[in-house]
Amino acid sequence: MNIIGRKEEQDILQDCLESKRPEFLLVYGRRRIGKTYLVKEFFRNEFSFFATGVPGEKTRDQLSAFNEYLIQYGDTESRIPKNWLEAFRRLRTLLEQRNVKRDTWSGKRVIFLDEMPWMATAKSDFTMALDLFWNGWASTQTDLLLIVCGSAASWIIDHILMDTGGMYNRITRSIHLMPLSLKECKELLSLNGNIIPSKGVIDCYMVFGGVPYYLNMLNPRLSLARNIDRLIFQENGTLHHEYDMLFRSLFRNADNHFAVLKKLGERKDGILREELLDDPDIPGGETLTRTLKELEQCGFVRKYRNYSMKSKSGIFQITDPFTLFALKFVVPDKVSSWMDYLKTPSYNAWTGNAFEILCLNHVREIKRCLGVEGVSSEEYAWRSKKAVPGVQIDLLIDRKDDIINLCEMKYSDGEYAIDAAYEKELLYKQSVFSEESKTRKALHITMVTSGGLKRNRHWQIAVNEVSAERL
Repeated sequence: MNIIGRKEEQDILQDCLESKRPEFLLVYGRRRIGKTYLVKEFFRNEFSFFATGVPGEKTRDQLSAFNEYLIQYGDTESRIPKNWLEAFRRLRTLLEQRNVKRDTWSGKRVIFLDEMPWMATAKSDFTMALDLFWNGWASTQTDLLLIVCGSAASWIIDHILMDTGGMYNRITRSIHLMPLSLKECKELLSLNGNIIPSKGVIDCYMVFGGVPYYLNMLNPRLSLARNIDRLIFQENGTLHHEYDMLFRSLFRNADNHFAVLKKLGERKDGILREELLDDPDIPGGETLTRTLKELEQCGFVRKYRNYSMKSKSGIFQITDPFTLFALKFVVPDKVSSWMDYLKTPSYNAWTGNAFEILCLNHVREIKRCLGVEGVSSEEYAWRSKKAVPGVQIDLLIDRKDDIINLCEMKYSDGEYAIDAAYEKELLYKQSVFSEESKTRKALHITMVTSGGLKRNRHWQIAVNEVSAERL
């Protein structure tokens, strides 16, 4: 197998094979994240049955494609099924054959239905047929593993995760596939022949995130800046229209998601749900709740609480690097060449925000670098309600061992140097937080930097330091 990272996910797949019961596994996550690759690579592309949905096609065309897969795996009926009930009946007959292909190691019959939401066209009997297939037969087969996969978040949430009908509580295991970590990105880039220093990998992540599909497009013969121009800013670039295509492929009413993301993109520290309601382009009520939930489910947005906030009302913030990049530079159409934009004041402002998002996506790795990976903790942000000038801390790690890490995240080309003014600012933040939070825990100023902390007369204000190169 040639799988980068994904250890926990591979463990789940292995557990499914070792299980003595029928397993119904859901694999979901944003588009381009590598769901299909993970399953196919783990099983060496050897299944008792595999089929994938066809994007944008009607029920008849979906059934026609499914019929071709049935024939490919040995079904002797050649005509197109008249409905999904018949299609799944034929699949059951195929799987009951004595010579059906089985997993070599476990002997299990493994069925993989990829991009299943595309199969479930409007007004078709797909969901009912799948219910009957699983509840009426497959759930009694102890040697059967059914894997379903899809990127269409709306459908997955409504018909699988939150279903109250036939699929209720039927999923036995699930994998929510998330982006690769910084370390895994470096490994993938290296595998593809991209010889990039650690600082370059950080810059790459700040644009493309940990999305394997994007990283695999980088040409190792070109610099990162030229790759960004070629892929994103050129009119015929492969990713020039990716932002629009990505969300329209994931959500049925993508305009609601675009409106929310546009508003969130205006504030790097996030926005309260109540503040989103002030925008006339954003529908409220259940529509807004659903939109935010879907963006959160797919990993584009995080919901967090202010440390001092008593209510459960959350702050929403974009945490997907590519989405932030597109909102900042592609959607407004103000940048025509990344090569020309580098090192400008606006570029420098973006790097600060993008690096903070990188850090927020690597809290577990930050804790590992601090040596407290096994310590239970909760993560917050914090804004002062009283201080003038205002005080904000983007990441607090509130640990069960009575320590709170006040994390300051700083991007720079080389080592970051704390000067006298910044030392004074850090002490002020620490003092204001201590006074307003009334915490009795020890407060550790923690510097998370892109290239390390410069040893000067002010650096020891930081109790801890973490270089992103170690994440």
